[in-house]
Amino acid sequence: MGRLRRRYNQKGRQQLEIAINKTEQEKIQLDLPAQSQQTSYDDSNALVLPSEKRKTKKIAAKKETKVVISKKLRKKLLKIVEKKKRKIKRSDLIAALASVQASSSEIDILKHCNKKKAKTKQKPDRGGSTDGAPSDVRSGSDPKGQQKLKEEEEEENEEEEEEDEKEEEENESESEHSVCNSDEEDGEEEESDAEKTPLETSKGLGEADGNKKRKNNPDPEKNVEDSGDSKDMKRQKISEDGSIDSEAKTEQGVQQNGVSAKTSAAMKPRKVVFIPVDRKPEMQESRLKLPILSEEQQVMEAIHENPVVLVVGDTGSGKTTQVPQFLYEAGYAHNGGIIGITEPRRVAAISMSNRVASEMNLSSEVVSYQIRYEGNTTPKTKLKFMTDGVLFKEIQQDFLLSKYSVIILDEAHERTVYTDILIGLLSRVVPVRQKRKNPLRLIVMSATLRLNDFIENHRLFKVTPPVIKIDSRQFPVTIHFNKHTPVDNYLVDVYRKACKIHLELPEGGILIFVTSQQEVRTLCHYLKHRFPYNSGKTEKPLKPKFLQRKKQKNSKNEKLPDISLNNYSIYPEKKEVGLVEDNEGDVDLSDGFAEVDDDDVMADISTEPDLGSVAVEPLYVLPMYSLLPGHKQARVFLPPPKNCRLCVVSTNVAETSITIPDIKYVVDSGKVKTKYCDKVTGASIFKVTWTSKASASQRAGRAGRVGPGHCYRLYSSAVYNDDFIDYSEPEILRRPLEDIILQMRFLGIDKVLNFPYPTSPDKKQIIAAEKLLTILGALTKPKTPKTFKEIKKLPPGELTSIGKSMAKLPISPRYAKMLVLAQQHHLMPYVIAMVSGLTVQELFLPVPKTVKDASDSSQKQQNFAANARLLWSGTGHSQMLGDPMLLLKSIGACEFDGNIEVFCEKFSVRLKAMREIRKLRLQLTNTVNLAVPGLQLCIDPKMSPPTDAHAKLLRQILLAGMADHVARRIDSLPEDWPAEKKKQMKYAYETLDSNEPVWIHPESILHKKRPQYVVYQFVHETAKPYMKIVAGVEAQWFPLILPNLCQFSKPEESPAPRFDPKAGKVFCHMSGTFGPKCWPFDILELEFPKGSDLYKWFGRFFLEGEVCPALKKFVPHMKDPPCVMVKYWSRLKPETEKLVRCLLAADVDDKKSLTDEWSKNKTYLLAEYLKWLPEEQHAAVKELWPPV
Repeated sequence: MGRLRRRYNQKGRQQLEIAINKTEQEKIQLDLPAQSQQTSYDDSNALVLPSEKRKTKKIAAKKETKVVISKKLRKKLLKIVEKKKRKIKRSDLIAALASVQASSSEIDILKHCNKKKAKTKQKPDRGGSTDGAPSDVRSGSDPKGQQKLKEEEEEENEEEEEEDEKEEEENESESEHSVCNSDEEDGEEEESDAEKTPLETSKGLGEADGNKKRKNNPDPEKNVEDSGDSKDMKRQKISEDGSIDSEAKTEQGVQQNGVSAKTSAAMKPRKVVFIPVDRKPEMQESRLKLPILSEEQQVMEAIHENPVVLVVGDTGSGKTTQVPQFLYEAGYAHNGGIIGITEPRRVAAISMSNRVASEMNLSSEVVSYQIRYEGNTTPKTKLKFMTDGVLFKEIQQDFLLSKYSVIILDEAHERTVYTDILIGLLSRVVPVRQKRKNPLRLIVMSATLRLNDFIENHRLFKVTPPVIKIDSRQFPVTIHFNKHTPVDNYLVDVYRKACKIHLELPEGGILIFVTSQQEVRTLCHYLKHRFPYNSGKTEKPLKPKFLQRKKQKNSKNEKLPDISLNNYSIYPEKKEVGLVEDNEGDVDLSDGFAEVDDDDVMADISTEPDLGSVAVEPLYVLPMYSLLPGHKQARVFLPPPKNCRLCVVSTNVAETSITIPDIKYVVDSGKVKTKYCDKVTGASIFKVTWTSKASASQRAGRAGRVGPGHCYRLYSSAVYNDDFIDYSEPEILRRPLEDIILQMRFLGIDKVLNFPYPTSPDKKQIIAAEKLLTILGALTKPKTPKTFKEIKKLPPGELTSIGKSMAKLPISPRYAKMLVLAQQHHLMPYVIAMVSGLTVQELFLPVPKTVKDASDSSQKQQNFAANARLLWSGTGHSQMLGDPMLLLKSIGACEFDGNIEVFCEKFSVRLKAMREIRKLRLQLTNTVNLAVPGLQLCIDPKMSPPTDAHAKLLRQILLAGMADHVARRIDSLPEDWPAEKKKQMKYAYETLDSNEPVWIHPESILHKKRPQYVVYQFVHETAKPYMKIVAGVEAQWFPLILPNLCQFSKPEESPAPRFDPKAGKVFCHMSGTFGPKCWPFDILELEFPKGSDLYKWFGRFFLEGEVCPALKKFVPHMKDPPCVMVKYWSRLKPETEKLVRCLLAADVDDKKSLTDEWSKNKTYLLAEYLKWLPEEQHAAVKELWPPV
């Protein structure tokens, strides 16, 4: 109505100027006679006008319209301004060059001198003048080139005119009022042009051809700033004196990283800040040798001008240690900001922190590190090295990472799952920080980065970030391929190659790459016995039996002589440095590789010739793998003892994460052990496969750090070219994602499929992860789509309150669910200890396969540890708890003992794992205390072992956490199976979502017990798929703990349902099946399922007085017995139907809901109950109601 009132009589309300049209009157010519001649008519009617109404014209007031200039037109006009500026500067430059141009006589003299000196035929000057007059500066250029340049400029002008005409048409259609092109407006336009200020006319947009383009934009100069620094601004007013008054703040017009961001020219100039660093002279001298020092200016300019930068440099370029120092000196940590550097491995974070601190001569308070359970960060920290998982946890607390000014993601080529998720999250955090004028710089550094995943991924970075490539300080490395590729015992070839290098080649460290911790320890064992090093200890080094058998005739007290390398030539006698290979056969390839058996290795190595009394330099052999204690890892960075050669046997930890000094020879087995997980079932398997070409290059590069080196690849060049992939597969494609999905949902990312991953995971992985979270209760069950179109429209399940509690815990969702349930049964200390043991892998040291070669003391220690584990397992429910009970009691016994080192050595427990468990227990205890106020948990060193009742509850909690990791023993096999196949299937189990049989691992406590139903932590495939960390469960717990995975039958008629006064609910007996394979379980008494029958049975028990005992005295006076409620013909009775409808309307199916309804309405069910009684009982019922 408001709009109609404003329009009422709008035409009449207009105050218009009216002009009278007198053209018709002016056409009338009057020729009147003189008054003396007027005799035939009256004088008063001398003029007779035409009987037509005069014509008027309403002139409306002119309205000034503002033409909106689009972004595209704005850019075009700015380009014109820039082009004219360049033309002006070009003419000035030409004039300046012409003023200093050499004359023709001087050019002739120079040509003459040149002829005499070179005595060669001079090429004719194509553009030189012959008349001696000074020619134009550009006359020496190619005239065809000038013509081509003019044609290109004309084509560009034509294209710009066509685009501007299209833009004008769009503006005319979009504008609310059209601009009149009358002569009056043209005149006003000319006047306005004449009144322009000198500032406006100097912008070069007042030319004749420009006037045509500006018909719809009379004065575009008022909307365009003179400088080309910004490409998108709001309107600005130009005052009369020519100054520009900005009405609003400028906006960012170029889209960078997903938001409107300023270009490098448009960004405000950054204040020059230099933070002095007092380095030691020797450190400064070593820094200057790094290749990245020469690229400091280029790196810092790119970081200043771009929010995201990719830095690619080979190993040895110095990017990890020097880029943080560049940023520190440039002031990025000056105003309270922190420079954060992430590393994929803990050892790299610690070693890089120590290295940078020593180079900058700063304390650990300024240059700190933070890894899981350990760190030395302080409020004074400016440079923080950490693992990628630590930063991922921090981004959950502070999504914008407010305390950081720069984030460096180092070693991005390893493509860990946390690094990929962090890149996706930070690609959205950086633009938000840019808008809030608190910019965050993101630097992604790598040795061999797959650039296509970042450059061509526009979902990740909408504007391609710049890539800076740094050359490495790499000495030439000679690559030696094998002619024969070993198939089985490749560890034997590694051993032989290391021995040859040590015996025949000059001094220099040896770095050997193998696949696993077991191979590292095995190879170190053999190399130490072959080339023993006496570290000054009195005890004699242990020798393997195969060497002892060959040295029975030698003296036992024989000692190795002291050897100095200065007494020998650096070149071997009659040997080539390349080591002539023994394998001359054809290449034998194999697709898969089995585990290396130590017995086979020993049998092959035992055929090696004995050194006897030959004087050989000792070999200082050191292991290197991720699970090695920190103080033992640090030994590889120290110089070896005098007159010893360093030999490091390592996994792929030494590939890029750390740099070991003084390495000259690299032995590359070409193998890598990778953990693969089934995308649906989550079953894990470690496969030994060929590594990638990028990894092989990194391994070879380790030999060229101190000088020319050699890399011996124990595979042929054909295998390298044909079987090696270019890059390793990202981790996000090889592992389950339930923990990542839960954290992303906790951050508010509901549509996980649309997340900007560098490499998107398979959709099956995400669906399987969300399904598991739904089973665990972290997500609600999504609605079932009614049509095919609703599949994409329906939102995913929402995060529940249990899911939010689970996301706050720094552990897997399975273990987080256990902690949530532990609070209900007051078992939190036991569950925290058990979860800590389950989180840390390989708590117990494995029994060595070469026990027969071990000493008697070692054999006794292993037997003692095995007996202690059997004792810890207990009996009854404690024994059925299985391996988790073993973990729990070993942790409690270690805390009770107090001396962790002695305890671990005595019971064959890994010391580093036990320390990690202690730190995780402390972290989980603090987290739970913060989440549950008033709990006040603490780590009790004198914690008593769990009782048998506690063990039963712990088994149920394990079943709730390992809901999808349930297995059933296979008791019956088809009769038509052959006997051999039946023998293979002996003691086998079947899992919920896999058709392949599995077995309990031989090291498990339940290996001989073999319960019917078990839960397991994971499946590890070696010779057979084995279940590890196994605990027994009962089938009758499935419907109570995991009802979402059960399918129930109808309630049994016999025994009939009953009402439980304590629970206040109706119970019945049902049978059913569990899981997708429909494992049946026995008939159990459970709560009556929801449905109309539940309300009928509850109504019956209400009438019988079971729910309210006060109503029992009215049962004999009822018209019909209460059992009528559950008869199939009960609908024929109106009083029965009304009672059921009343219960159904209020959703009353138990005693609690009934009392709640009576608290709201005291007459609830009174009328329905009175219909079952005669009238003489109504008064007594009304006095009693409600019968609570």
